[in-house]
Order: sequence, then structure tokens, then C-alpha cells
Amino acid sequence: MQRWRGLNDLPGGWGRCVVTIGIFDGVHRGHQALIGRTVEAAKTRGLPSVLLTFDPHPSEVLRPGTHPAQLTTLRRKAELVEQLGVDVFAVLPFTLELSRLSPDEFVHEVLVDRLHAAAVLVGENFTFGAKAAGDVTLLRKLGRRFGFVAYGAELQGGTLDGEGTLNGEITFSSTYVRSCIDAGDVGAAAEALGRPHRLEGIVVRGDGRGHDLGYPTANLSTPRYAAVPADGVYSCWFTRSAEPDRRLPAAVSVGTNPTFSGRERTVEAFVLDVDEDFYGQHVAVDFVGRLRDQVRFPTSAELVTQIDDDVRRTRQILGLAT
Repeated sequence: MQRWRGLNDLPGGWGRCVVTIGIFDGVHRGHQALIGRTVEAAKTRGLPSVLLTFDPHPSEVLRPGTHPAQLTTLRRKAELVEQLGVDVFAVLPFTLELSRLSPDEFVHEVLVDRLHAAAVLVGENFTFGAKAAGDVTLLRKLGRRFGFVAYGAELQGGTLDGEGTLNGEITFSSTYVRSCIDAGDVGAAAEALGRPHRLEGIVVRGDGRGHDLGYPTANLSTPRYAAVPADGVYSCWFTRSAEPDRRLPAAVSVGTNPTFSGRERTVEAFVLDVDEDFYGQHVAVDFVGRLRDQVRFPTSAELVTQIDDDVRRTRQILGLAT
């Protein structure tokens, strides 16, 4: 998969293509369906598929301080998109100048003049151009003028019933996934994403209390806008960027360490069955299940007893022998 930053340096002789446009934060099931349709439409036409996204998030440019919690880093988004068969991952820097383009100008300058789009696929709620004045109806109209076809894909959705079967009560969206994560419902988030929610970061030095308790932890310094689950303890898979195929089970605590009157919110992973120092390494934590809330224990001994149980339950949830 090719990766572009901006559209000024397209490959020489770039011809026509099939494009899908969006933020695609999380690359959830709804995104996956739209991207899949885009890839198939491109294959049918014998053209490359292009996913056009934006960085930074438009809200941070238009309304500084309103950046939503980020479900996927740009690098992770590219990895997920590549797995879906996209030919080109194109990142368009979002600026005030770009935001001021009218819908007609955006289509002409970006989709027609630069990308030479033959077809454009978007979600049915897609908006574009200054003040979000353009919608799918206008995109189709402009397509007829400029020589491409436009499709508005139906939004995807579903929820789990008691039998683990999806039904159609919830529309999959990045906003919905964020709300699940914010509530600590990582199971519901995983259903909408089609995989566990991932939190990435660099391992930094902590206060060493975990080591003193017999449960040394890897303390994650996460990206500024990362979507961190609600305070609690979770069963997770832990991976290092250096060894992405080596998954390690971990019990992960999110919160302020109330037993020790902590104030700073941290993400601490106790990685089971290994004796390694992960300091300075880029790692990822995939949230599989929620074990419990954060609790203030009267003594360290009682906390250790609870951690013992957290580790046991983590093994069970991850399908490991206890």
C-alpha cells in the first residue's frame, strides 16, 4: 500500500481511481464495510483504490480544544486500512485554508484535479466543504458535472443480545465507540470495532510500587488525545512494536492508584509470565474485558490479594490455563 502525505507529489502518470473519504477514526465495522465496497468497486473498474483522510482532526483546527478522544493513531489507522486491501492511504493536512473551500472547490481541486476520481464512495451522512455545506446529494450532482459517480453507503449497526448475536439497534460510529470506552465497556467497543480497542504508548518509569508488591508494571505514556478506558482493571493482550506477533497476557490498571492516594491518572500493565524490562519501548494494549472498578484497599496486603484474583481472572478471560 502506498502512503501519501498531501497531494502535491502524486506519482507521475497518475490516472483515475476510486476514492473513499472520511476521518475513519477506529476503522470500525461501519468503516470496514464502506472501505470494502470501495476496494471492490476499484477492482471491478481495474483502478486503484484511494482512502482519503485528514490530519489533524478537523475539530481541533476549527474549534481548538474540542479534539475528540482518538481511537486509532494515524499509524494504526494505516495498518488497519492496509489489511482491508486499500491501494493508497492518503492523508490530507487539514488547515483553515482547506476548511474554507466551498463544496464545489473541494471536489474540483481535490477529487478531480488531483486524484482524477472515477467514483467516490462515502457514508450516507457524509458532509464536506466550508461549514459542511455539501452532502451526498450535492456530491452526486457535482459528480455528474465533473465526470465521476458518487455513492452514499448505508450506515452499519448492531448490538449483542444475550446469545452473542448482533441485531440492528445501534449504528456503528466513532462517537458510539468512544462512549463505550469512556464507560469502560470494552466488550461493546470491541463488537463495534470488530477487534479489541487498542491503546498505544511508550513505557516510562513509574513509582516502583508494583515491583515492591511483587507485581511490577509497565507504565504507558499515551498520546495526547488517546481514548483511555474508564478507571478500572482490565484483562488485555500486550504487544511490543518490535515483536508485533508476540502477544502477552496482561492485567491492566487504569486510574489514580487510590490505595496510595494517587492523583495522576495512569495506565499500568502487569504482564504475566515474563520477567522483562519494557522501559523505553513502544507497546500496545488491547482491551479484552473489564475485571472491576478501581477500589481503595485499607492495606497493601489486601490489594495484593485482589491482584492475585485479577491475574487469575485475566487468564480465564483470555482463554489461558489457570
